[in-house]
Amino acid sequence: MGHGCALLAAAGGEPGQVSAAITAGFALLLLGLIVALALEEKLHAKKSVIAGFFAMVCLLAGTWCDILPFEPVVVGSQLVKDNPELHSGGHEVALPVYVPAIDWEVLAIIFGASLFVDVVSRSGLFSWIAIKVTKATRGDPFRLLLAYGVLTVVFSAVLNNVTAMIIVGSLTAVSLEKLGRSDKLLGFLLIEGLLTNVGGLLTLISSVPNIILGSAAGISFVEFLLRSSPFVLAATAGTLLLGAWLFGIRPLADEEQRRQAAEQVAGFDENNDVTSPGFFWFSAAMTALFILTIASASALPLVKDLRMGFVALSFGGVMLLRYKDVADRFYKAIDWDLLGFFAALFVVIYVMEHAQVLHALGRAVQWVVRFDEPGTKDVGVLLVGSAAFSSVTDNIPLAAMLAQILGAAGVPGDSPLWWAVIFGANLGGNLTPIGSASTLVAVTLMHKHQVPMSFGGFVKAALPYAAGQLLVALLYVLIFLS
Repeated sequence: MGHGCALLAAAGGEPGQVSAAITAGFALLLLGLIVALALEEKLHAKKSVIAGFFAMVCLLAGTWCDILPFEPVVVGSQLVKDNPELHSGGHEVALPVYVPAIDWEVLAIIFGASLFVDVVSRSGLFSWIAIKVTKATRGDPFRLLLAYGVLTVVFSAVLNNVTAMIIVGSLTAVSLEKLGRSDKLLGFLLIEGLLTNVGGLLTLISSVPNIILGSAAGISFVEFLLRSSPFVLAATAGTLLLGAWLFGIRPLADEEQRRQAAEQVAGFDENNDVTSPGFFWFSAAMTALFILTIASASALPLVKDLRMGFVALSFGGVMLLRYKDVADRFYKAIDWDLLGFFAALFVVIYVMEHAQVLHALGRAVQWVVRFDEPGTKDVGVLLVGSAAFSSVTDNIPLAAMLAQILGAAGVPGDSPLWWAVIFGANLGGNLTPIGSASTLVAVTLMHKHQVPMSFGGFVKAALPYAAGQLLVALLYVLIFLS
């Protein structure tokens, strides 16, 4: 341990406890990362470079302060049934400390789903679906927004937010290009990105925080659905209407405009980009199977152990067989900046956990929130606080920590405090582009289609929606779930 940090750690009191000074120092590093990302354009640096620099600094500081675990990792072990705290078997592997810090499943889903969507798009399937949806809306931009908004929520509820954003965002770009309305792409992608986190509230299994908190509170799948669905419906409608107003996405004004739009879309040929009927139908079958497998991954034999990252990589690999001799072209199209950013961000958050930044938040919650008879202030502090913290860090460890705090305090499962954390942990992802993987994917799609969007620009554009969603969530919890 470095001499300076040894003194700081010693001031922490109990053995193994990190001192307040160290926690505060690492909290400042996290704040520095957020500020640097907000100034991304002024710094002329990619997100992956900024996050990578802070990951390097955090690792060096964490090593100097001796707060990181450098023991060998045991793999292949099994829990001892009589004592669930012990493992048997397995063997030690000397992994660099930053390897287990990374959530490899998230990276696998992004990488695999991006490959899959890119290859499938070559079949003309997404163009075919987009034109079908466009024809169903008769070329009305407002109806198109409603259609893709609802599709985003449904996909986010049964798949995962990242996959939903990649698929719906790709379809949206095609539809607007066909209609000659690419100037509205920013509004569509932003709204869809925000709706992924709203859709993630629909069921108990729609997001990991839901599973952690719902299980800890003893909320059943049906109860979760019944209690969350009214809010999801209201938040979806409110987000779509506010987005349509702010981005000027209006219904066609008169009969003449509607007639012209109907004639325009009637001239679209959904088969125009289908060059190989065989590959088209194979892609359609694989897309349906991909969605079905992702949606039921937690229940399928073998797949439930390999998880969704394996599913995404496997489907992407199968589709690549079509272009096996030029597969490197698809690798070049992968957004490596996005993957690098997430890897570095996970490392930063991992160090923050060991520096007890999250634990400090938990202690702050215990100081300001009354658990026995929570009032409006207590519910509001917990909801807004969990949302604020989720907007800049991973909401999974936050959900696990707050679930432990509420459970240890004996908070009953029907307390509004559980729902305050559930709503806050999910909706906080809409406050910043790094608050959730799906909002960052939405920003990446904007850049892919030459639509400028900075960190600060996203916060400014998303704030009215996020604030409205959090306000409605607070009122909903206080009135209907208390």
